[in-house]
Amino acid sequence: MDSIFISIEEIKKKYPDEWVLLGDPEIQNTSVLGGIVLYHSKDKKEVCYIGRDKTTGYSTVTIAFAGSLKQNRKIGILSRI
Repeated sequence: MDSIFISIEEIKKKYPDEWVLLGDPEIQNTSVLGGIVLYHSKDKKEVCYIGRDKTTGYSTVTIAFAGSLKQNRKIGILSRI
């Protein structure tokens, strides 16, 4: 992966509809503006588990989705209620 800061717009073009692990992200309010791409995949769990080893040396990391999430998406236990 590159060790260059890229904007969220570039991330969305380069990794469409993928989960992206970002090192040293720039965040404003609750929106991710960009960061250093450490790992990416269509599988969020893969990003969490495999990407964990790639976070050494970064003071902050975050995961962002480079696409549009479904509006009616149910999360975790809420989908069972």
